[in-house]
Amino acid sequence: MTRVTVHYAQSLDGRLATRSGDSQWIGGPASLRLAHQLRAEHQNILVGVRTVIADNPRLTVRLVEGASPRRIVLDSTLRLPPGANVFTDGAAPTLIATTRRAPSERVHALRERGIDVVEVPEDECGRTNLKSVVELLHPESLLIEGGAAVITSALRQRLVQRLVVCIAPLVIGQGIEAVGDLHVQRLSQALFFQTSCFRLLDDDIIFDGYL
Repeated sequence: MTRVTVHYAQSLDGRLATRSGDSQWIGGPASLRLAHQLRAEHQNILVGVRTVIADNPRLTVRLVEGASPRRIVLDSTLRLPPGANVFTDGAAPTLIATTRRAPSERVHALRERGIDVVEVPEDECGRTNLKSVVELLHPESLLIEGGAAVITSALRQRLVQRLVVCIAPLVIGQGIEAVGDLHVQRLSQALFFQTSCFRLLDDDIIFDGYL
């Protein structure tokens, strides 16, 4: 079974970003180091294509000692810009998980650049099936960093063993919520934790729980 951790930073009112998508940086410097520590503890790191388009992250380990994980991007139609850092910085291997809707010429072009591209089934919304990607990674560990749709999908499908959330002391109001609809109708269907704790990290509160 693949060990899956979800990590993200949010405002007090549960927002990943403002409504314009601005999210750098919600957490403070110590929380950012924690994010890099989590990266170093996992063999793979995964984000959705929208996160790469919006933020152009490197998804590498730079603020602590440790190796950078393999970068995995969910991109059902291969919309990723060719100049994205995950393609060009050479800091860690990158794998793109796509679907049959991806144009064959784009698949070929990426493979010509030495980038791994794998086709997986679509989910019920026509997006890259996250569960299929997780199964491909067995038994390697996986850190999911976003965005909101990917986080929600992972939690809704009960793919996650550990949840680490940085809660920053700011209120955004209308913005991008961290977790969307989990199809919970009754409290008994909510996600509960076997063990969990809160701790202060400078001005931020860190929640760390095992589902």
